Amino acid sequence: QVQPVESGGGSVQVGGSLTLSCAAPGRGYNDCVGWFRQAPGKEREGVAAIYTGGGTTYYVDSVKGRFTISQDDAKNFVYLQMNNLTSEDTATYYCAISRRIGCIVVASISQLVEDGYTGWGQGTQVTVSS
Repeated sequence: QVQPVESGGGSVQVGGSLTLSCAAPGRGYNDCVGWFRQAPGKEREGVAAIYTGGGTTYYVDSVKGRFTISQDDAKNFVYLQMNNLTSEDTATYYCAISRRIGCIVVASISQLVEDGYTGWGQGTQVTVSS
Protein backbone atom coordinates (compact mmCIF):
# COMPACT_ATOMS: atom_id res chain seq x y z
CA GLN A 1 0.00 0.00 0.00
CA VAL A 2 1.31 3.42 -0.96
CA GLN A 3 1.17 5.73 2.04
CA PRO A 4 -0.80 8.96 1.63
CA VAL A 5 1.21 12.18 1.72
CA GLU A 6 -0.21 15.42 3.11
CA SER A 7 0.75 18.93 2.04
CA GLY A 8 -0.54 22.48 2.01
CA GLY A 9 -0.30 23.44 5.65
CA GLY A 10 0.90 26.82 6.79
CA SER A 11 0.26 29.80 9.04
CA VAL A 12 -2.82 31.95 8.61
CA GLN A 13 -4.72 34.50 10.60
CA VAL A 14 -8.10 33.89 12.19
CA GLY A 15 -10.74 33.98 9.50
CA GLY A 16 -8.32 32.93 6.80
CA SER A 17 -8.36 29.93 4.49
CA LEU A 18 -6.10 27.05 3.53
CA THR A 19 -6.41 24.07 1.23
CA LEU A 20 -4.72 20.84 2.23
CA SER A 21 -3.88 18.13 -0.27
CA CYS A 22 -3.61 14.41 0.25
CA ALA A 23 -1.82 12.43 -2.41
CA ALA A 24 -3.44 9.02 -2.09
CA PRO A 25 -2.60 6.90 -5.11
CA GLY A 26 -3.21 3.74 -3.07
CA ARG A 27 -6.91 4.43 -2.52
CA GLY A 28 -9.39 2.11 -4.14
CA TYR A 29 -12.80 2.74 -5.67
CA ASN A 30 -14.72 1.76 -2.54
CA ASP A 31 -12.44 3.21 0.09
CA CYS A 32 -12.77 6.20 2.34
CA VAL A 33 -10.13 8.87 2.69
CA GLY A 34 -10.28 10.69 5.98
CA TRP A 35 -8.70 13.85 7.28
CA PHE A 36 -7.73 13.87 10.94
CA ARG A 37 -5.95 16.37 13.15
CA GLN A 38 -4.01 16.44 16.38
CA ALA A 39 -3.53 19.56 18.44
CA PRO A 40 -0.73 19.80 21.02
CA GLY A 41 -1.64 17.89 24.15
CA LYS A 42 -4.78 16.43 22.61
CA GLU A 43 -5.73 13.14 21.02
CA ARG A 44 -6.04 12.84 17.27
CA GLU A 45 -9.59 13.48 16.10
CA GLY A 46 -11.50 13.02 12.88
CA VAL A 47 -12.31 16.03 10.72
CA ALA A 48 -13.88 14.87 7.47
CA ALA A 49 -14.10 11.84 5.22
CA ILE A 50 -15.06 11.08 1.66
CA TYR A 51 -16.22 7.83 0.08
CA THR A 52 -14.19 7.46 -3.08
CA GLY A 53 -16.83 5.39 -4.83
CA GLY A 54 -19.60 7.95 -4.91
CA GLY A 55 -18.25 11.07 -3.27
CA THR A 56 -20.41 10.88 -0.15
CA THR A 57 -18.88 13.01 2.57
CA TYR A 58 -18.97 13.31 6.34
CA TYR A 59 -17.91 16.20 8.56
CA VAL A 60 -17.60 16.45 12.30
CA ASP A 61 -19.80 19.16 13.78
CA SER A 62 -16.97 21.55 14.57
CA VAL A 63 -16.04 22.01 10.90
CA LYS A 64 -19.44 21.76 9.19
CA GLY A 65 -20.07 24.74 6.97
CA ARG A 66 -16.40 25.77 7.06
CA PHE A 67 -14.47 22.80 5.62
CA THR A 68 -15.05 21.00 2.33
CA ILE A 69 -13.53 17.65 1.41
CA SER A 70 -13.29 16.74 -2.27
CA GLN A 71 -11.45 14.39 -4.56
CA ASP A 72 -9.74 14.62 -7.89
CA ASP A 73 -10.00 11.22 -9.49
CA ALA A 74 -7.60 11.96 -12.29
CA LYS A 75 -4.75 12.87 -9.99
CA ASN A 76 -5.54 10.62 -7.01
CA PHE A 77 -5.76 13.59 -4.69
CA VAL A 78 -8.15 14.38 -1.89
CA TYR A 79 -8.43 17.98 -0.78
CA LEU A 80 -9.58 19.71 2.38
CA GLN A 81 -10.66 23.29 1.79
CA MET A 82 -10.69 25.10 5.13
CA ASN A 83 -12.41 28.48 5.45
CA ASN A 84 -13.07 30.82 8.36
CA LEU A 85 -10.28 29.24 10.37
CA THR A 86 -10.13 29.71 14.12
CA SER A 87 -7.38 29.15 16.65
CA GLU A 88 -9.12 25.89 17.56
CA ASP A 89 -8.19 24.57 14.10
CA THR A 90 -4.48 24.77 14.90
CA ALA A 91 -3.14 21.22 14.64
CA THR A 92 -1.16 18.77 12.58
CA TYR A 93 -3.45 17.41 9.88
CA TYR A 94 -3.23 13.86 8.57
CA CYS A 95 -4.97 11.89 5.87
CA ALA A 96 -5.45 8.15 5.89
CA ILE A 97 -7.37 5.45 4.03
CA SER A 98 -10.02 3.04 5.23
CA ARG A 99 -10.95 -0.03 3.21
CA ARG A 100 -13.74 -1.13 5.53
CA ILE A 101 -17.04 -1.92 3.89
CA GLY A 102 -19.44 0.87 4.73
CA CYS A 103 -16.65 3.16 5.88
CA ILE A 104 -18.63 6.37 5.31
CA VAL A 105 -21.57 5.02 7.32
CA VAL A 106 -19.17 4.02 10.07
CA ALA A 107 -17.73 7.52 9.98
CA SER A 108 -21.18 9.00 10.52
CA ILE A 109 -22.04 6.67 13.40
CA SER A 110 -18.66 6.92 15.12
CA GLN A 111 -18.01 10.61 14.42
CA LEU A 112 -15.02 9.53 12.40
CA VAL A 113 -12.85 7.60 14.78
CA GLU A 114 -9.52 6.60 13.31
CA ASP A 115 -10.03 2.87 13.88
CA GLY A 116 -9.71 1.14 10.53
CA TYR A 117 -7.73 3.91 8.87
CA THR A 118 -4.18 3.17 7.74
CA GLY A 119 -1.27 4.90 6.08
CA TRP A 120 -0.50 7.58 8.64
CA GLY A 121 2.17 9.93 7.35
CA GLN A 122 4.03 12.88 8.76
CA GLY A 123 1.09 15.23 8.52
CA THR A 124 1.03 18.90 7.65
CA GLN A 125 0.98 21.67 10.23
CA VAL A 126 -1.76 24.29 10.29
CA THR A 127 -1.31 27.26 12.61
CA VAL A 128 -4.05 29.84 13.02
CA SER A 129 -3.17 33.00 14.89
CA SER A 130 -4.99 36.19 15.80
